[in-house]
Amino acid sequence: MNAPVKAGRIPAAAVRGLICDAMAKAGLPPDDAARVAELMLEADLTGADAHGVFRLPQYASRLRLGAINPRPVIKVERTAPATALVDGDNGMGHVVVARAAEEAIAMARECGVAWVGCRMSNHAGAAGVYAALPLKADMIGVYSAVASANHMPLAGGAEPLLGTNPLAIAIPAGAEPPVVLDIATSVVSYGTIKNHRLQNKPLLADWMVDPATGEAITDPYKSMAALLLPMGGYKGAGLALMLGLLAGTLNGALFGRDCVDFNAEPDRVTNTGQFVVALDPSRFQKLDTFKSEVDRHVRSLRSSKTLPGQSVRLPGDERAKRRADRLTNGLAVPPELLKQLDSMAGELGVKPLRERV
Repeated sequence: MNAPVKAGRIPAAAVRGLICDAMAKAGLPPDDAARVAELMLEADLTGADAHGVFRLPQYASRLRLGAINPRPVIKVERTAPATALVDGDNGMGHVVVARAAEEAIAMARECGVAWVGCRMSNHAGAAGVYAALPLKADMIGVYSAVASANHMPLAGGAEPLLGTNPLAIAIPAGAEPPVVLDIATSVVSYGTIKNHRLQNKPLLADWMVDPATGEAITDPYKSMAALLLPMGGYKGAGLALMLGLLAGTLNGALFGRDCVDFNAEPDRVTNTGQFVVALDPSRFQKLDTFKSEVDRHVRSLRSSKTLPGQSVRLPGDERAKRRADRLTNGLAVPPELLKQLDSMAGELGVKPLRERV
């Protein structure tokens, strides 16, 4: 039996079990299904609600349509002492990027730092999940990706030529939670837009615009023809461009006009690109000294003066609180998503989520 949770919430173990069973039924080997379930659940636990179990029906559909290779032969080519390129053989993005992170950590143990790129990968979910993998080895992690669809224009543009290309950085601490920044280069991720559409919730006025008029789009059902706005105007668009070139073009993955929209074309191969960087802080000073200094700065910043009615928010604070709460009290799954998950479970012949509680 699952541990008691708050009313209306689903135990984390039940969500993990559904993901694992669904991925196995869709063709993944047991170890890969378990790994995908672990990484997808981590997205849900840490608050990236648009990148966890929310994505499961889409992943299962793409696997069943043959757009993703369920049993890839992943190849790792070390191109120099501190660089490597991973060919994911069109496997599940979670499995491919996790393999890249493992290689980055192993190389950073040898060299102090490593940059590992991926090609022939797929959508892998929340960026922060992968930046945080090197934390387990007491290393700093950096992650970015070419988003699996273009929803954002260049600065001043009216064509969707850029993805929401995320950037995540994770820095280990001592007694304090790790400092983990996970941002899309758009004002919000497209997964957030899809989540609002699923729940029929209005969009905020600064999220999307009509490409013909430049006027704000707040109706979630009009979002498919709208443009996501970059964060910080031209700065966000410029950052998305640079990350796209580094995660896509550098690795031989798709970027710009070449990108395949995995939402609109669920049966096509996307050749998604990502990169993981691992950095060993012990190459700069004693690890305990570095982590204690991170703690000291975090505490100093957290206790700094605030605007009236505001509180200081540091990257990683809310993430740690959400993870602790959701592990103990379960996940809130919207009724609309629960219906989709039940339908998918019926199609695959696995136990639905509501029967796992």
